[in-house]
Amino acid sequence: MIKDTRSFALILAFLASFLTPFVGSSINIALPQISQELSINAIIMGWIPTAYLLVLAVLLIPVGRFSDIHGRKKIFWMGIIIFTISSFLAGFSTSGEMLLFFRIIQGIGSAMIFANVNAMVASVFPVMERGRALGIAVTGAYLGLFLGPVLGGILTESLGWRSIFFFNVPLGVITTYAASKLKEEWRPAKGENFDIIGTFILGISMVLVILGLTQLPQMNGAFILSAGLISGLIYYFYQNKIETPVFDLRIFKNRTFGFNSLATLISYTASYPLIFLLSLYLQYALKLNPATAGIVLAVQPLFITIFSSYAGRLSDRKDPYKLAMVGMTIVTITTFVLAFINSHIWEILILLSLMGIGFALFGTPNNNIVFSSVKKKYFGVAGASLSTMRVVGQLMGMAFSLLLLNIFIGGTFIGPENISLFILCTQISLVLFSIMCFFGILATWRGREQSI
Repeated sequence: MIKDTRSFALILAFLASFLTPFVGSSINIALPQISQELSINAIIMGWIPTAYLLVLAVLLIPVGRFSDIHGRKKIFWMGIIIFTISSFLAGFSTSGEMLLFFRIIQGIGSAMIFANVNAMVASVFPVMERGRALGIAVTGAYLGLFLGPVLGGILTESLGWRSIFFFNVPLGVITTYAASKLKEEWRPAKGENFDIIGTFILGISMVLVILGLTQLPQMNGAFILSAGLISGLIYYFYQNKIETPVFDLRIFKNRTFGFNSLATLISYTASYPLIFLLSLYLQYALKLNPATAGIVLAVQPLFITIFSSYAGRLSDRKDPYKLAMVGMTIVTITTFVLAFINSHIWEILILLSLMGIGFALFGTPNNNIVFSSVKKKYFGVAGASLSTMRVVGQLMGMAFSLLLLNIFIGGTFIGPENISLFILCTQISLVLFSIMCFFGILATWRGREQSI
């Protein structure tokens, strides 16, 4: 029975981790077709991927806390159902506003999924097998990133953009079935109160911070960001006065949890916009067609997919701190070298391959470190925190890239007249991202084993 439970937990971890990255990476390929068919403007088109990430970032921590009180499996199961139904209905959208609405609902379902999936897997598997299980979850996530552009392009080209959403439905059904086979219900905070006021303050703070970052360097962006930071400060003092806050910041007093969560934030801030910039660089500077550029960019998530499970198993036997530091060191060096590559595709392919191996060696061992540093009571908060760091890092990285693009080339189109400025912008961005990754190495080094 235990082995059966663990088998279903692995299926659940793989598919649940695959779904959201696949939708996110595949829908970007379909945006031009969506825009043309639904006659939507650039603002609404831009919000189709952004609104989803924003909802996910805001809800992950409150949902993680709510799940600890009322049951992780129950909330996860409901989240899969919401995600699957909203994916099905999104395929019938007749306007940009309708599609945007269902993307928001998808974000709610995804928050319920990702606030719990890692915590559930960590609860099912003992410490000596946890790294392998978490590695399978990470493998599913990066396989989604890898197949998104490739399979999304094929689906969009042959069956239309709606088929991307319909593709999620059978996967959602299988994941729902696997979740129903997990007999245990995890409620480590059963009977504790859910902090509604704190949830509201924290949610407002995160929305304002993220919106402010996306609107920099304009003055209104600075004002919104300042309001968000002030709201966050209010939450900090508020949560110190109540017994069971929605997000107990005291968990960051655990040095391991705090520094390795910071390393997660840094890794996604530096890595997520890198693919965005390289996509533009390959097509505008090197004149590759979208299909060829997509194949080049798929190399990095492919190598992450291949090596993540191995890195997870290795972190069960070897020192996960050393593995994570080696992985982030590889990412730091390859990102820096990539900034000075001009036009040799084979060099870019090699560097992206090495970068994928580096992210694999960092990601799973780092997750293993975080979960092993806290008691089971905190698994929900730990899982939600890691997922929040990932999403907020993605949003911060994109905001940072757009800020640099705005500084160098403004709101104009990229063309022959400003391609040299764009290349300079890309090079400076990669150098700055490599510096961020160096601080990720330091954060991992500072995180020592200190359980709470």
